This record gives sequence, C-alpha cells and structure tokens, in this order.
Amino acid sequence: MSTPLKSGISRRSLLLSTGAAALAAPAIWSPSRAAGKRIVVRDDGGIYTKAYGAAFYRPFTQATGIEVVGVQAAAEPIAQIKTMVETKNYTWDMAKISWPAILILTSGTTPYLEKHGLESEPVIKTIPPEYMSPYGVGTNVYTTVLAYRSDAFKGRKAPQSWADFWNVTEFPGRRAVRKHPFDTIEEALMGAGVPTAQVYPCDLDKAFASLDKIKSAAAVWWTTGAQVEQMLTSGEIDMIPTWVSRAQSAQAAGAPVEIVWNQGVWGGDNWSILAGSPNADACREFIKFASDPKRMAALTEFFPAGLTQPEAFNYVKPEIAKNCPTYPDNIKVGLKINPKFWLDNQAAVIERFNSWILA
Repeated sequence: MSTPLKSGISRRSLLLSTGAAALAAPAIWSPSRAAGKRIVVRDDGGIYTKAYGAAFYRPFTQATGIEVVGVQAAAEPIAQIKTMVETKNYTWDMAKISWPAILILTSGTTPYLEKHGLESEPVIKTIPPEYMSPYGVGTNVYTTVLAYRSDAFKGRKAPQSWADFWNVTEFPGRRAVRKHPFDTIEEALMGAGVPTAQVYPCDLDKAFASLDKIKSAAAVWWTTGAQVEQMLTSGEIDMIPTWVSRAQSAQAAGAPVEIVWNQGVWGGDNWSILAGSPNADACREFIKFASDPKRMAALTEFFPAGLTQPEAFNYVKPEIAKNCPTYPDNIKVGLKINPKFWLDNQAAVIERFNSWILA
C-alpha cells in the first residue's frame, strides 16, 4: 500500500472548523446513548491519521458525542484482525483495509468482518459499485503509476506507457522495478502489449518472459516507498513504477518528476467493521459520516486523496483534483486490481518471482 503524500499543500484551518462538525448528529444517537461511547479505527498512520482526525474523527465526535481513536497498524493487518475476532478481545472496532484483505477475511465459513448493510443509505449509494463490497465501504483509491525525471528526458520523448518503460532501446535510462510481484506482473503484461482489459487472469508465463527482457536493465529493485522517494529526489534513477503518493512527495520536495496516469494499477481502501465488535452500530454511523462528499473533499487539503464520492470533486480545487487517483481523466485510463486473482495465486506467484529474481 502507498505511503501518503507529505506535501506542501496548504493545510488551512478550515478543516478544523468545517461545517461538517456542525451537522446534526445521526438521529439514533441521543446524547445519553452516545455518552462514554468510543470506537477505535485502524488507519495507515502519518498524514492519514492527521487528515482523518481533522476531516472525520474530531467532527464526528463533536456531532455525535462518540469518541474516535485512530490507531496505526502494519499494512494489511489480517492476522491481528483474526486474533481479535477469535478471542473477542477488540483492540479495534473497524479498520481501513484493501480488497484483497477483505477477501481473505471473508472467504472462510466464518467471516471476520461484519456486513455493513449500508448499501441503501443515501450517502453510501452514491459511491460507485466498483469501490464497494458487502464487507467494505470504499473510502480511498491508491494507484501505482509510471514516474520519470523530466530532466532525464530533456529534448527527447518521455515514456507514456508500460510498453515505453519496457522499450530500453528507444527509452534509455536508469530504471528501477519493485522487488515484488504485486503490480509488477500486471506492468510486465502491459509492457508486452497486453491491453488492460485482458490483463486478468494474468498469463504468468508471458509475464515472466516480459520480465526477462527488462531484468538486466533494472538498475535497482526497490522494496520501500521511502527508497523510491529518495531515488526520484536525488536523480539516482530516471524512471520507475511507484505508488503515486511517493512521486507526488518527490514533486512537493522540488524534484522534476512527472507522473504517467495511463495504465496506472489501482485498488481500493475500505472502511470495514470487525465481526462481533460491540460498537458495530457506532461504526456504521461513522462510515456514513465519513462518506459525505464535502467531508471527503476536505482530505485534499492534506494530500490528493483517491476520493470515492464523484460529487466530492465539486468541492476540490481543480489544480489538486487532477492529481487525485479517482479524477475521471486518471481513473478511466487505469487498470483495476483483481483481488480474486491475487487471493488465489499470491503464494505461488511470490515463490516463482523470488526464484526468478535469484536466477
């Protein structure tokens, strides 16, 4: 998952005084019923916790009397959630997690997540179906893109697709590739000319044949977002597949970095409620609260969020909106991750990829 942008975007105090906080509390929560209530939400930490605190957590508490505590945890905390549900010892009530995590947690006979049941709620049914599931309400979209240093391509054509990234003859330069098959397999197939609509189910033999063609041209096999940011900022590499937030962070630091949204590989983060949480109803109220388009738009004061409410863009500055993963011009040219493919194949593909790297 991407680490969010630590940008220089103005973080004006309007977030703290947004009209969201003054909205009436949900009817089911009388002051007496809300007294002493608290929900704990797992998020990604860093700028997410700061932005959510300003746009969601504190305004929700002011509106309902229900305290919200954001807790950072490891990416895809599947084991932690399973342990909490099995022991009924709930450190968290809900979590912000990805589609693959939701599938893993709900594919057995006993789901570890609650069905939210919010599909018919007015503020939820305006979220497009591609961002939704019975166990998760889409709150953010993250994207892996091709980024390059514009100074490395001064006076010559810059790469605009994965096919260009794979074309070491016409687009020479120092490349870095992620040392993990997630997204890399999809990029390799598109680099071999496979249309986005035909990437899944992934033809692994074709993907590894494509990777063979670029292996010797990869100057660096990266493993962390911080490494990506450092290489883009220093100019150590000329082009790289990366989580868009890292490229945007390098831009904010003044690096001459350009982002190619074409064929970006995107997935979703979701609000999901832990099965059996004693505070499930309060979580549902929070999810509705956080899904309000104006409230969601307020996140862009902190980073170019992947807004899941189309109407939210009505409240976002155009210069910021164009940098959001779900901006119409960006999302329409991307590839939606198929979590079912990775649920079924990840162990075998990771093993094959690791063996291939060492060969």
